[in-house]
This record gives sequence, C-alpha cells and structure tokens, in this order.
Amino acid sequence: MSDERSRLRLIVAGLLLALTLAGLMDLKLDAPEPEPGLSFHLFFEISFILLGLGGAVYLAWGWFAAQRSLSRVQESLRLRQAERDAWSQRARDLLAGLGRAIDVQLDAWQLTPMEKETALFLLKGYSHREIAELCGKSERTVRQQAVAVYRKSGLGGRAELSAFFLEDLLLPLENKATATPAPEDPAAAGQ
Repeated sequence: MSDERSRLRLIVAGLLLALTLAGLMDLKLDAPEPEPGLSFHLFFEISFILLGLGGAVYLAWGWFAAQRSLSRVQESLRLRQAERDAWSQRARDLLAGLGRAIDVQLDAWQLTPMEKETALFLLKGYSHREIAELCGKSERTVRQQAVAVYRKSGLGGRAELSAFFLEDLLLPLENKATATPAPEDPAAAGQ
C-alpha cells in the first residue's frame, strides 16, 4: 500500500512537472516578441506554470518526507527486532541453564533415566495418564516411577517437587530476600 502511494505521488509529481515544462514551452512559442504589459493570456499561462511547479514540488517534498519517515520507522523496527532477538537469546540461555540445573539435581537424587523422564513430565504439569500415553507406558508404571522420584528426592509429592525447582523463579527480585527457603537437598543433608 505504501509503495503504491509513493509511486502515485511520483507519477503525479512527474505529470505536473511535465505540464509545467509544456506550459513554459507554450509561453515561449506564443510570444516570440515581448508584448507590452501583462496580458490575460500571459498571466494565465504563468499561473498555470507556477501551479504545476508548486504541485510538483509539494508532492516531491511529501514523497521525500514519507521516505524519511519510513526510514525512521524501519530503523526503529530494526532496533526493536535486535532487542527482541537479544531477549530471546538471554531467555534461551537462562532456560538452558535451568534445564541443566534440574538435570544435575535429578542426577544427585540418583534417579533412573525413566524416573527422570517422569519427573520432568510431572514438573511440566502432566497427569499420570498423560505421561503414560506420551511415553507408551502403563499408568501404573508411571505412578510407580513418580513414587520412586518422591522417595529418592525426599519430597512429599508433585506440589513439593514443583516448589523445589520453581518456587524462587516466580518471585519478583525485591521479594527473593524474604522468600521461604527451598526444601533441604536430601543428598546434601546426608553428608
């Protein structure tokens, strides 16, 4: 749409400029010898030429102003995209770090690979039935693995498992100092 408007402005400005040049040629051809005074015909042609020239200049000025505005918007958009990309990268890095930290903790609890998989699905909020469907296991097997996760971690269930990993993530920075401490790491407590 914007390209069409710009093209239309340029075409109209070009036509007005061409009309202005035609008016200048007509003025030159109509008056080979200067007439004394300003005749109506001469006044009309000069007005026609000035109006055409003024219209062409106005449209060209508008086109250049639109181009400048478009350039500013494109630069602003480029900066916003760079800001968005930087944010996305920081978020990916933080999430990757969180994923690694969760994996380290699950290893510290000495979970089997299947128990780790179940624990991760539990953290994501899946039900036992959904986990069973996703992993191609029976719901009973998933329940047994969940119980093993809770036993090995020393946590009392899904809510405590989620709170262990996520409690401090959901607080604003100024409230982290007053946050309740996370449940003690059973592996560290045994040492």
